[in-house]
Formats: sequence, C-alpha cells, structure tokens
Amino acid sequence: MATYQKRGYKKTNEVEEEVIVDNTGNTEHSTTAEVFNTLDETANISEKWIEKNSKPLFIGLIAAVLIIFGYMGYSQFIAAPKEKEAADALFFAKQEFTKATAGTDETLFTTALEGAEGNYGLVDIAENYSGTEAGNLAKYYAGISYLNLKEYSKAIDYLKDVDTKDPVLNATVAGSIGDASLASNDLNEALLYFAKAGENATNNAIAPVYLMKAGKVALTLKNFDKAEDLFENVKENYPNSSQAKNIDLYINQAKYANN
Repeated sequence: MATYQKRGYKKTNEVEEEVIVDNTGNTEHSTTAEVFNTLDETANISEKWIEKNSKPLFIGLIAAVLIIFGYMGYSQFIAAPKEKEAADALFFAKQEFTKATAGTDETLFTTALEGAEGNYGLVDIAENYSGTEAGNLAKYYAGISYLNLKEYSKAIDYLKDVDTKDPVLNATVAGSIGDASLASNDLNEALLYFAKAGENATNNAIAPVYLMKAGKVALTLKNFDKAEDLFENVKENYPNSSQAKNIDLYINQAKYANN
C-alpha cells in the first residue's frame, strides 16, 4: 500500500510537486499541482479580462440581440405584409397583361401598364413596391408590354431593372432586351444580349432560339468568327432543336465569309 508524504515548501522557482512513496521505497512525481496552478492562473487572467471588458461585451451582446429581433420584426411586420400587398396589387395588372399576350386585344397592354377601375397598373406597382417580388415581376411585365407597344427605350429601361436569380427569367429578360435593341437598330447591343441569353440559359427550348438570333446578328455585323461559334454551339449542344435543322448552312456561311 502506497503512503503519501508532502515535501516542505521552498522559496524557489521550482514547481511544487506531490511525491508518492510506495512500499518498495521508490518515489513517483506527480504534476497534478502544476496543472492546477496553471488552471488557476488561466482562470484569473480570463476573469480579469472579462471584468475589464464587461461593458463592451454587454453592449455587443445587446446590439446582437437588437439586430436579431429587429430583423425578425422587419420580416414579420413590414416585409411580409408589403409582399402580400404588392401581390394583391399586381393581380389586376397581371390579368390584363395575360389577356394582351394571348392576343385578344393589344390595347390591354396599356391598361396593364396604367391600371383601371381604381387598380394599380404595372408602372405604379414597379415604383411603389420596388424591392418586393411582385414589384420585380411588375418591371418585367412592364418591359414586355412596352416592347409589344413598340416603345423600345422604355422596354429596355424596365427590363434592365429586373433583378432575379431565376435562370429562365434571366435568359428571357436578356433576350427581350436583345429584341428591343434589334428593333431600335442597335445591333451591337442586340448581339450582346442575345448571346448572353443563349449562352447562360439552362432551358433547352430557350437557349438555341437566342443563340440563333445572336448568330444572325453577328453575320449582319460581319463578325463571322462570333457567328460561327454561336452556330456551332447550337449544333453541338442542341442537336435535336428545330434551330439545328439547317445549322450547317449557317456554319458554312460564317466560315466561308470569313475567308
């Protein structure tokens, strides 16, 4: 059975050790006291640091809590009601826009834009509910409406202001800007946006349409290398599309015109 003895304290720099004496007379040195001393010193340093910085820490904690609750309050009591209000306001204008695009009456594009019977139009919704999803859609519908009414400058302004992460809508917006630019005889801008729509589109039905438009504009601009690349894109990536049916003719046209 081991017996325990403690050494006397010495005024030296040595660390106090606890000595274990066993029945054979051997001693085993333990560093337990050293560990506890180190922990005590660390705890004292931490306590002093916290005590010294308690006021800034408290202020930081309160600020973090206020930010969290402020965001929650904004989302629940301001953002969500505004989104619903914007969606309700968009209902009438979207109805008129849908009727107009169905081809029943093109004057309905004007009604959709300006509103009627006490209902907001797309222009008002885009302005009054900017930052909401419905307000963003209103900008897109307004841009397409102006495009159909042949007011190309306004169409481009609204479409360029659309902010969306949806890849299909992004491609459609870019392609529509290309259409408005082409109608305005701004071929360089048309090429830029048609190519952007076609090259970034993830929808197999949309991409070859805009790639072909971009290729044809590039031919008109005598940018034959670009035209060939665009037509090759259609052939390689969308071989089953209707645009790929006579694609070799366009490729050869761009290739030999470049020689």
